[in-house]
Amino acid sequence: MTDSTTPVTPAAFPPAFLWGAATSAYQIEGAVREDGRTPSIWDTFSHTPGKTAGGDTGDIAVDHYHRYRDDVALMAELGLGAYRFSIAWPRVQPTGRGPAVQRGLDFYRRLVDELLAHGIKPAATLYHWDLPQELEDAGGWPERDTAYRFAEYAQLVGEALGDRVEQWITLNEPWCSAFLGYASGVHAPGRTDPAASLRAAHHLNLAHGLGAKALRSVMPARNSIAISLNSAAVRPLSPDDPADLAAARKIDDLASGIFHGPILKGAYPESLLTATSSLTDWSCIQDGDLDLIHQPLDALGLNYYTPTLVSAADPDAEGPRADGHGASEHSPWPAADDVAFHQVPGERTEMGWSVDPTGLHELIMRYTRDAPGLPLYVTENGAAYDDKPGADGAVHDPERIAYLHGHLAAVRRAITDGADVRGYYLWSLLDNFEWAYGYEKRFGAIHVDYASQERTPKASALWYSRAAKSGALPGPEAI
Repeated sequence: MTDSTTPVTPAAFPPAFLWGAATSAYQIEGAVREDGRTPSIWDTFSHTPGKTAGGDTGDIAVDHYHRYRDDVALMAELGLGAYRFSIAWPRVQPTGRGPAVQRGLDFYRRLVDELLAHGIKPAATLYHWDLPQELEDAGGWPERDTAYRFAEYAQLVGEALGDRVEQWITLNEPWCSAFLGYASGVHAPGRTDPAASLRAAHHLNLAHGLGAKALRSVMPARNSIAISLNSAAVRPLSPDDPADLAAARKIDDLASGIFHGPILKGAYPESLLTATSSLTDWSCIQDGDLDLIHQPLDALGLNYYTPTLVSAADPDAEGPRADGHGASEHSPWPAADDVAFHQVPGERTEMGWSVDPTGLHELIMRYTRDAPGLPLYVTENGAAYDDKPGADGAVHDPERIAYLHGHLAAVRRAITDGADVRGYYLWSLLDNFEWAYGYEKRFGAIHVDYASQERTPKASALWYSRAAKSGALPGPEAI
């Protein structure tokens, strides 16, 4: 365990700080029809014409299912201390119900054994958006039963891997599952029903609570259970304008409070319930739900990429308002038509997202105040750039190095300011299938030639390797 009082020199992190990288199953595994796996909502969505760039799918992705040993060897060469991966629910429970398919679990047993053999700590995420299609056909996350199916799945995986995997994350970014999946429709399953998206959010919270209980019932007490939230660093365009402050509060409730309220405090923000009352009466919240959701946590995962800048909307403005979450005529922000989103000035990544490490420091310090004593991990942080091998075959990505240096410096600053941050997982280990963007956006520290599947560590991977091996930040110009 990292002692948050450990002295931190200007460039050094605490000795036990975990230096890791992260991926998700559908983005890298491929092998979508092998060993009993059945379609997830992302298989269905990506095979629907017009839903992904270039009609790309995760059918092959980067073939990690067959190349995991080589990928683990690369992690070891880079000196990574931890690897956060997700488990494909339809690989374990093809219909989302019933007993586990052992062939599916065997892949994750082999992966975990390979990681441990190389001295890399496995961190397992149970749900990174790949709901079994049969459960979506039965109603998906807007239906309460899906939360109970998740708990059953969590218990099966915990029984199989809990003796060797100590760090567990129930859900990754439930905001994306609820609102990109069921409100704006730019993610699977592609539905555009704002009221359903709010029910989905509640049932995802319930799934987290039930899943955490299920894990605890079958795993050693030493294991850590967390959830990864992409809570937003929301800023008003005009900090002195009451209307802009109200807009920021509304988006903060929808981005963050809707999840951390019940999970950390056992209650939804009253301002959220009031603002969304035109869409739902929240009758989906049954007696006892908030107690079930408000399970003790061992840690909290924070995913951060860019801050969110908002104002009160101009009532005369027409058309959809861009918010950085993909083009859609439907908003992922239920009951927030009176809010306008703005581009933060400055440098942008290939995603069009502003580069602003201060938002990460802001987020870490917020949870240090709001959840005192709860260890934090940065479970995702990274950037997409247009990476190509040069004439020498190397991939030079100075923009990503600068991005990582700035954000890791923000983490280090938060630690010196009293935050108990235990680790950092770079997103992503490998170039991969970037959801609706297909293979157009490259987040990886390791370049993948999608035709040959050849892996080439980028300059940023070598820079991050130096940081991981030394426990201190090299200068951004070091590689």
